[in-house]
Amino acid sequence: MTKLMQAFLSWCIVKNSLQIALVVGTLLNFINQGESLLHADKISWFHFLLNYLVPYCVASYSAAKNEIGRRGIDDERAESAD
Repeated sequence: MTKLMQAFLSWCIVKNSLQIALVVGTLLNFINQGESLLHADKISWFHFLLNYLVPYCVASYSAAKNEIGRRGIDDERAESAD
């Protein structure tokens, strides 16, 4: 679990996940609350923030799992080369 958290919090993954969350979250907000946003009506701030948080978590988790898997394969190759 600590390997997952270290990968999850690495700057490269955080930066890429923030970029993904910005694009996907903005798109989701316009899909889900577009009328309210365009007409300056009342919006659901909970859903607004959730539309950014969910893509961030998904992107971070999948990138961290991929990084751990890649490191595992690299570690196995290094051990078999010995």
